[in-house]
Amino acid sequence: MLIVHKIASWYLGKRLQRIEEYVQAPIATQTRIWRELLDRAKHTTWGQKYGYERITSYDEFRENVPISTYEQLFPYIQRIIKGEHNVLWPGRIDWFAKSSGTTNDKSKYIPLSKDSFDELHFKAGRDMLTLYLEQRPESRLFSGKSLSISGSHEFHPDAEVRAGDLSAVLVENLPIFYELVRTPSKRVSLMSEWESKIDIMADEIIQEDVTGLAGVPTWALVLIHKVFEKLDRTDKNVLEIWPNVEVFMHGGVNFEPYRPQFEALIPSDQMTYMNIYNASEGFFGVQDDFERDDMLLFLDYGIFYEFLPLEELDKDHPMAIGLADVEVGKTYALVISTNGGLWRYLIGDTIVFTSTSPFRIRIAGRTKHFINAFGEELMVGNAEKALVEACRETGASITNYTAAPIYFTDSSQGGHEWLIEFEQPPKDLARFSEVLDQTLKILNSDYEAKRYNDMALRFPQIHSVPTGTFYDWMKKRGKLGGQNKVPRLSNDRRYVDDILEMLQSGPDKKDA
Repeated sequence: MLIVHKIASWYLGKRLQRIEEYVQAPIATQTRIWRELLDRAKHTTWGQKYGYERITSYDEFRENVPISTYEQLFPYIQRIIKGEHNVLWPGRIDWFAKSSGTTNDKSKYIPLSKDSFDELHFKAGRDMLTLYLEQRPESRLFSGKSLSISGSHEFHPDAEVRAGDLSAVLVENLPIFYELVRTPSKRVSLMSEWESKIDIMADEIIQEDVTGLAGVPTWALVLIHKVFEKLDRTDKNVLEIWPNVEVFMHGGVNFEPYRPQFEALIPSDQMTYMNIYNASEGFFGVQDDFERDDMLLFLDYGIFYEFLPLEELDKDHPMAIGLADVEVGKTYALVISTNGGLWRYLIGDTIVFTSTSPFRIRIAGRTKHFINAFGEELMVGNAEKALVEACRETGASITNYTAAPIYFTDSSQGGHEWLIEFEQPPKDLARFSEVLDQTLKILNSDYEAKRYNDMALRFPQIHSVPTGTFYDWMKKRGKLGGQNKVPRLSNDRRYVDDILEMLQSGPDKKDA
């Protein structure tokens, strides 16, 4: 495999100059991308509706083309799913990446054109590897195989197009060369039944020389522990199985809660943890300096970026800005136009610029409250609907609630912890919990996948807290009245732990 490593390193090294070119000329690069996107799409249904042929400046584009959510783009996406050509992007689109977070369906269907495969996801993936090798010239990554865990794909229930997790769609469409340097096999990677898949996957990868890991930390831990189970190992040292493993390229959720577990499982000062920012909608950035914790913004991959100041979010006609006008330290909602046909699309992520020379970012969160500690993408809309159903089923009513993740440990899976203040308690709290869990599975395909057989996400833990708890907590924080609201979902435990600590301190200490 050493010859494969040498060839791959030589090929990827040629990309470094192109990366340096857009780092040196970021505004010119984004202007070129914007012009190319409009020119390619000017004869589409969308391009004709908004007069792309007549738009000559970014200001005209910003004034004439609306910022759109998934729900607003959905009628056009639905036409593409049904087989119509030239709707949002030229030609026919046969592949869609599924993700959660929409209010009008269980999953979002993000269109993936040939251009978005070639010029966005695959090109960005190659440049991710280029930047890794540039920082780790001693690497022998391609002398073994990279372990990645993908989902599955299937035909859309109502059309002759295929849809699935982005990871699975990319595996299906990868150039054949990548099969030489990745594991498990495509056949196993694309299995849909998760329990069997993890089991068979473990059998395959035990025999491989794994040099790199890639994916969401949750599933990586599940698979690693399955390998230890297969080998009947109690010491749980990954290096005794894969002594040449050198990097984990991770994304999808905040890695920091998982870092101690990985460092215990892979006790090596030479192990690299590389943060990447990719999603169904695009590949946006990668950690290009391992002495920093931010990421280089990817600028030359068929994505035109705009940035929406948070104070503009709820306005009828929000005013986004281009790359040239962003400020370091300010939080923006990310707006993208892509070569997959997403136009001025508000993806729901917020970012903060840490540098403008080069442009580097850090993910700040979401535009709405959410929990995504395990890749489940649980949104407030899902939570509210599930709580309504659980109340209806059990005769309960709720005054206030909040929820947060329970992180993985060596001995237990992750989960969600709910603190609920009932106005009318449920007749059966266990039944309330069951209905909540089942309804969330129905509403959210990512939650459903993570909850499968308790493999990555265990049954929710629900506490009925005393009357007045949230009032006392908000008072303690100086957040009573006005626009102050109880945070419904949080991607960390600071609110839940603070409330639990207040309750444990006793009623006479709540206001302390």
